[in-house]
Amino acid sequence: MTTLEHVELVGEGVDRVDGPQKVTGAARYPNDFGFPNLAHVALVRSTIAAGRISGLDTGAAESAPGVLAVITHENAPPLGRAPDTFLSAPPPPLQDDRILHYGQYLAMVVADTAEQATAAARRVRVDYEAAEPVTDMHDPRAELLTDPGGVDSTRGDPEAALASAEVRFEATYTTAPNANSPMGLFATVAAWDGDALTVHDATQWPGYVRTALAQVFAVPESGVRVLAPFVGGGFGAGLRAWPHVVLAALAARMVGRPVKLVLTRPEMFTGIGHRTSTEQRIRMGATRDGRLVALDHESTTTLQMEGNNIEACAAGTASAYACPNVSTRDRQVRLNVTWCNSMRAPGEAQGNFALESAMDELSCILGIDPLELRLRNYADRHPQLDLPWSSKALRECYEVGAERFGWSRRLPEPGSMRDGDWLVGYGLAGVSFFWYQAPCQAGATVRRDGTALVRSAVTDIGTGTYTVMAQLSAELLGLDLERVTFELGDSDLPPGAQAGGSGLTAGLGSAIHAACRNLVRAFLDTVRDDPTSPLAGCTVDEVSVGRGRIHRTGSPERGESYADILSAHGLAELTANGASTPADSQQLGLAPAGPFGARFVEVRVDPSLGLLRVARIVSVIDAGRILNEKTATSQIIGGTVGGIGMAMFEEVVTDAGTGRIANATLGDYLIPVNADVPEMEVIFVGRPDRFNPIGVKGVGEIGLVGIPAAIANGVYHATGRRIRSLPITIDQLL
Repeated sequence: MTTLEHVELVGEGVDRVDGPQKVTGAARYPNDFGFPNLAHVALVRSTIAAGRISGLDTGAAESAPGVLAVITHENAPPLGRAPDTFLSAPPPPLQDDRILHYGQYLAMVVADTAEQATAAARRVRVDYEAAEPVTDMHDPRAELLTDPGGVDSTRGDPEAALASAEVRFEATYTTAPNANSPMGLFATVAAWDGDALTVHDATQWPGYVRTALAQVFAVPESGVRVLAPFVGGGFGAGLRAWPHVVLAALAARMVGRPVKLVLTRPEMFTGIGHRTSTEQRIRMGATRDGRLVALDHESTTTLQMEGNNIEACAAGTASAYACPNVSTRDRQVRLNVTWCNSMRAPGEAQGNFALESAMDELSCILGIDPLELRLRNYADRHPQLDLPWSSKALRECYEVGAERFGWSRRLPEPGSMRDGDWLVGYGLAGVSFFWYQAPCQAGATVRRDGTALVRSAVTDIGTGTYTVMAQLSAELLGLDLERVTFELGDSDLPPGAQAGGSGLTAGLGSAIHAACRNLVRAFLDTVRDDPTSPLAGCTVDEVSVGRGRIHRTGSPERGESYADILSAHGLAELTANGASTPADSQQLGLAPAGPFGARFVEVRVDPSLGLLRVARIVSVIDAGRILNEKTATSQIIGGTVGGIGMAMFEEVVTDAGTGRIANATLGDYLIPVNADVPEMEVIFVGRPDRFNPIGVKGVGEIGLVGIPAAIANGVYHATGRRIRSLPITIDQLL
C-alpha cells in the first residue's frame, strides 16, 4: 500500500507503454498529419554567409505548375518577435534583406504538392551584395561578449594561489561544433481558422511554441494549439520556435490553405542550430601530494550574429572540486554561423572534457593515480555555496565503478598494456550535470470505471515520459499501471515544462505528485460528511491508497474504492490539478544537486594504422530515485553513444571562406554506428534527492558527460599521446 507522503517509487523496468504504437507504425509524428486541401512549402536558402540581397527574381517560380505563392521579404507582412526564454528566440524570417549565415531562409514557395514546391524553389534567382564572413573565433573583427550568462564566478585569490603553488599546470582544449540532427526530420503542419491556428510541430516545448506563434502573428494565445504527441528525437534542437515553424504558419495564412513544411536533411544542419565549438584554457595549482590550491577555467564559445545562447562551459568547474581558489569565466564571439543551440548536455559536455582531461594531466605530473587524485579533492559540500548537497553519491560512483571495471589492473605507465598489436588504455572521468527544474502543471482524473487520466502539455522525445509518468501516477493513486493513461503533446493541456535541461522528470513528476494528492483530497472531501463512508472525516495525511481504493492508514479494511465513491455520489469522475515550482535552496539550507557519475573506459589503439576503438564502458550514475530502471538505463546508453560521437566522429565542417557547411548530410557527417558501440554496463547508486517530493534527478544528459574525457584519457594511457582537441582523428594518432 502507498501513503501519500512516502511513495515507494523504486522503479521496475517496465516496458514503454507507447512501444506497441511505435513498433506497429501507429504512432503519429508531425509529418504524419495533414488536412484537406493541404499545400506544401519548399524553402530557398542563402548561398552566402554575410551580406545583403540585392535582387530577387521570382517570376519563373511563380509561373511554375501548381505554385500558389512565392513569399520573400518583399511581400511578407511584418511579424512580431517571439519572447526570449533562457534561450533567445530567432528573429522572425523574411523581414529584411540582411544575410547573417549560410543557409538562411530567403524565400519560400507554396504549391499544391511537395514536388512542385521543390521544383519551383530551384527557379528562384537571388542576387547578392556579398560581404566577407566572420567564421573564425580568432578573427579580430569578431565581437567578443564577456560573461554573457552572468555566471562567471571567483572565490579566494586564484592568481596568488597559482603563483605560489608547488606544482602548476596549464593547457588549452578545443571541441568541434556538433549537429543535433535527430533521425526524424523536423516538420510543421499549420492550419488557420480565422485567428485560430492549429500546428503539428516537432517541438520539445509545445507551450512555448504556442506563445511564440501568438506573439509573432498578434493573435490570442488561447486560439493557438500546438500538437506534438510524438517527436522523432530532439537532443535540444526542439527547444526553440524555429523560423521554419513561423514560415509554415505564415504560408498557411497567406494562401488560405493548410500547409506542410518538412525540412530536408541539409536544412536540418542549417535551420535548427548546433552545439557550439569551444576553446578552453585551464590553469591548475596543486600541492605535491595532490591537493588543488588554485583552478582557473576560461572558455570561449562561438555564437551566431543575433540573439543569445547561454553555453556556460566553465561554470561547472566552480563546484566540481574542493579547491579554495577558483575562477571561471565564459566568453562568446559572434560569427556568421548558423544558430548556436542547446545540444544534449550543453556546456557540461564541452567543459567536462577540458576539466577532466586537465585533472588527468595533473595526475601524471604528480605521479598520482587519476582516481586517487579525484578522491583527494572530493567536494563533500558545495564549494561555491558552502552548503550540504541535496544529495551526492559521487564517491560511491567512483568506488563501485572502479571495482566493476577492474581499475586496479591498470598499469600506470602509458603504453605499458597490450593485447597483441593493440595498445590498451584505461581512462576515467568524474562527471556532473547542473541542477535544473522548471515550473510545471498537471491534471489528474479518476473515472467511475476506476481508470485514471493524467495530463500535461509536455513532450516525450524518446526519453520514456509516457511510461515513467504513467508509472508514477499509478503508484500515487494506488492503481494498476494498465488502468492509467498519461496524455501529453498538446498545448491545450495543463501548462508543462520543456523536455530539456534534464529537469522534466523532477518538474513534471512533482506536479503529478501534487495533482494526485489533490485528487485523493477531492475524494475525501466528497465523503467528508457521509456517515456511511468509512473515510468520513479523514484528511489526506491519514489515508493510504492501493488496489483502486483509499483506506485509513494501518486499516486496509476501512476504505472505499474510487468507483464506489463516485457511484454513491452520482459522479462520473473527479479531477484535480497540481503544480510544482523549484524549491528555494537557501530556505532548505541545501545546495541543489543534479546527477553525478563516474565513467570508466577501455580503449584500443593500433599505432600503425591510427585506429581507435572503444572496447568497453562502465558508467555508475547517481540520479536520485530511479523511477524506471529500464528507461533510465536506456537514457545513459543513448547519451554514452552521443559521447562516443563527440569524442571520435562528430564535427560540423564549415568552409572558412564561404561559411558553407561542407558535410551537411548523414553520409558526410560521421556518427557512431553499431560497430563503434562497445559493451556497456550501467549501474545506479545513491539515494532519493531532497530537493523535490519524488526524490529524482535527471538522467537525459548526464549519460553523455565525461565520455569524451574518459576516451581521451584512455588514449593517453594507451599511447602516451595527449589529445586536447575533439574529435580524436586518425592523423592525431599516427
